[in-house]
Amino acid sequence: MNSNNLITNSYKNKPSSLGHSHIVPLDFTNMVTVPDSHEWVTESVPVIDLSDPNAKTLIGEACEKWGAFQVMNHGVSMELLNQAELEAFRFFSLPANQKLRVLRSPESIIGYGVPRISSYFPKLLWSENFTMMGSPIDHAAQLWPDQPHKQTTFCDVMEECQKEMKALTERVVELMLESLGLTMEDLKWHSRGQCLFTLNSYPMCPEPERAMGLCPHTDTSLLTVLYQSSCTGLQVFQDVIGWIPVPPIPGAIVINIGDLMHILSNGRFKNILHRAVVNKTRHRVSFAVIYGPPSDEMISPLTKFTNDEHPPLYRPVNWKDYIYSKALHGNKALLHLMN
Repeated sequence: MNSNNLITNSYKNKPSSLGHSHIVPLDFTNMVTVPDSHEWVTESVPVIDLSDPNAKTLIGEACEKWGAFQVMNHGVSMELLNQAELEAFRFFSLPANQKLRVLRSPESIIGYGVPRISSYFPKLLWSENFTMMGSPIDHAAQLWPDQPHKQTTFCDVMEECQKEMKALTERVVELMLESLGLTMEDLKWHSRGQCLFTLNSYPMCPEPERAMGLCPHTDTSLLTVLYQSSCTGLQVFQDVIGWIPVPPIPGAIVINIGDLMHILSNGRFKNILHRAVVNKTRHRVSFAVIYGPPSDEMISPLTKFTNDEHPPLYRPVNWKDYIYSKALHGNKALLHLMN
């Protein structure tokens, strides 16, 4: 049998419900929109209503399939989200020399500067951020030394936003664990979990195709709880389809699964690869709670997910050392932890 016959015979018995549509290309020159038959990006991360009785199950499914989802009816007021967005814009719109008053020191995680993730990549990012843990009163006093009302407003909004988003974070973690048949008590350290609160800015970019707000990465944390405001920019990666935008939905908050949650679940929950692109005409801000264990707590696959047939995929590691490993190895850091 020659090669042409071999190829022909391998296809002739395959069923085809589309007839000639698998043979004859579309007349591309006359198309003004993409027809449904040619649309590949037909979905994005799930949107889950936390008041839904099935929310726990839906969250578990989203963690396994996507590693990310959006939540509605989450308990964080829209008024507070709008206030925090306004304060973020106000902060990032300050003159550069004023923002530099609260510049983060090289050894610190608190303060203003380029995203710490910048150290993972050879090129710099078209973004800036301000990270806090608890009250930013000391920084606010430096930013507006002669305007105590601005200090008070900024601090009040940031503290309340941290409080409400941390409560949401703990609620989501609890639902995630319950979807696995666990409780918060299975995380012996849960009462000592850490939350960082970060404001992110992606200024208008004259050549957005040449820049990146945040390069493709997975988060080092257990999870990140993000409000992305009304301007699109966040994208997640799915095999086959590629990069998929996460559309801003009024009032919705995005949940991203991080590497440490992937480790705890012994690979069952997906750690989502994501990035942020920039915009030529709009300045975009977002803010997020980054949640993780105490920095010295050793994290390893929970015993519920390991046995002789499914041994632990990863060696124990603490968050502090894993952040260092991520800086060295980038997105390959998890590979260096595999048994």
